Amino acid sequence: MINIGLTGWGDHDTLYEDLERKTDKLKTYASHFPIVELDASYYAIQPERNIQKWINETPKRFQFVVKIHQALTLHADFRDFAETRQELFDKFKEMLKPLQENEKLAMVLVQFPPWFDCSSQNIKYILYVKQQLKDFPICVEFRHQSWFNERFKEETLTFLTEHQIIHAVVDEPQVKDGSIPLVNRITSDIAFVRYHGRNVHGWTKKDMTDQEWRDVRYLYNYNDQELYDLAQKVKILEQKAKKVYVVFNNNSGGHAAQNAKTYQDMLGIDYEGLAPQQLKLF
Repeated sequence: MINIGLTGWGDHDTLYEDLERKTDKLKTYASHFPIVELDASYYAIQPERNIQKWINETPKRFQFVVKIHQALTLHADFRDFAETRQELFDKFKEMLKPLQENEKLAMVLVQFPPWFDCSSQNIKYILYVKQQLKDFPICVEFRHQSWFNERFKEETLTFLTEHQIIHAVVDEPQVKDGSIPLVNRITSDIAFVRYHGRNVHGWTKKDMTDQEWRDVRYLYNYNDQELYDLAQKVKILEQKAKKVYVVFNNNSGGHAAQNAKTYQDMLGIDYEGLAPQQLKLF
């Protein structure tokens, strides 16, 4: 079974047109999809009350792909969040435990920044992260093209396989060093796919605030032919992996939810065990 979901549950307005209370968004989301990418953990270690609330609001089969904290992938300085990097890792792992104990943790997504290139120093850091998170399934997403250029592609895949690190298969704009190609290969028994859209202009646009950049970076609406082609690729992964997770991240313009629904229809998937959908009176 291919598990399809979206990045976050807050911004997908088409799912909540008849929703009366904003606090019911996750419950409603979980009636449509079996997984979600939790990105709040990228910005802050979430308190246990939040984690427990999200566990309670979702059905048994529902799972979270948890994005690692930004300072643990070198996007930010750990000293802005904790005394030591170890302290921040410890807090992050403590946050994960309730999800793992309730079988709701699909994996930890370790997304490195565009400047994190293929070097011996960075390989050592990946191994350090892997050791820190040895009790959890982890997935690495690269952003620098050097990991999958002609010279290092096979070595990168071999390295991930040897250390049982899930390889993030991504579809994103191709902008030289600042992106990676779609490499439709698995490195463990779990496959993870992220669709960022193909907005080349937004991917590289400069001189904007962080929010403005996010508002255009993932602004893309996949057409039916593109979704069909992507669906054919994920079928190949399904034949080789025990579990497949797919996340649509192209939501700057609110397109992710409908793209995911169309993609699901193309694959002929009908999920069971989701949260009950609210009945419309009229």
